[in-house]
Amino acid sequence: MTETKKILDAGSEQSQAATHEIDQAKTAELFVTLRFYGPLNQCLRPENRQKTLQKPLCQGATVKYAIESAGVPHTEAVIVLVDGLAVSLDHRLQGGERIAVYPKFVSLDVSELQSVQPELPKVPRFVLDVHLGKLAGYLRMLGFDTLYSNNATDEVLAGIAEKEERILLTFDRGLLKRRQVTIGGLVFSRTAKEQLQEVVERFELWDRIRPLTRCIVCNGLLGEVEKVQILDRLPPRVAEDFEAFSQCRGCGRVYWEGSHFDRMQDFVQAMLKKHTEYEGVNSP
Repeated sequence: MTETKKILDAGSEQSQAATHEIDQAKTAELFVTLRFYGPLNQCLRPENRQKTLQKPLCQGATVKYAIESAGVPHTEAVIVLVDGLAVSLDHRLQGGERIAVYPKFVSLDVSELQSVQPELPKVPRFVLDVHLGKLAGYLRMLGFDTLYSNNATDEVLAGIAEKEERILLTFDRGLLKRRQVTIGGLVFSRTAKEQLQEVVERFELWDRIRPLTRCIVCNGLLGEVEKVQILDRLPPRVAEDFEAFSQCRGCGRVYWEGSHFDRMQDFVQAMLKKHTEYEGVNSP
């Protein structure tokens, strides 16, 4: 028996045991039982974490409705088992089912199970809510197409995510519950660097990092520019010490490989080292 199957079987057994304790004959309402695993518990009220929950529902309600009624956005669920069988978010419930909800597995192979999440775009692009400005800068620093505005409404963000097929990152669980949002991520960390690590890990962006290819201010692409073309815009010391420059094709901001570039490289290398060490510990 594989490690993955042991984990899923254990979840199914716990849900079954909890269901047997519910005497549905005493009520005319329909109920389902839910159990959330791993970091999904952070979306729940403290008193509901690491417990099997009983939730009332209308007949014919979907798995998506049941999961989100407990407080977990549909974007956070990856594997959903109903009575031990993998189902989609649109699966309709009749009442009495046992639902086990799993997050993304980092070190276990669950490729044989149906995921409720769509495939990620080949070129991942992001849109961030108003509270994630620093994270937007860091993602751009690593070369990722990232839209951010400090006055964008939830409606606008959800519309952009749908129309442009962008991954929506937010602190707001309610925003991720919108039907328009198909791919998103709930951000848990409170510091920008930890948020960046969290996002890169979750969406497996390690091989896509391209530092100093995108403007951290406006998200435009950078291109090489001759020194003579921007000489009048350079501080005297920079003009004296550097010969290679890049310029944003959008806002015209000029970049060079100074101390800020060295710090960025150190930061990226530290992230990669941490990831490599983690992979080594968790490899078979």
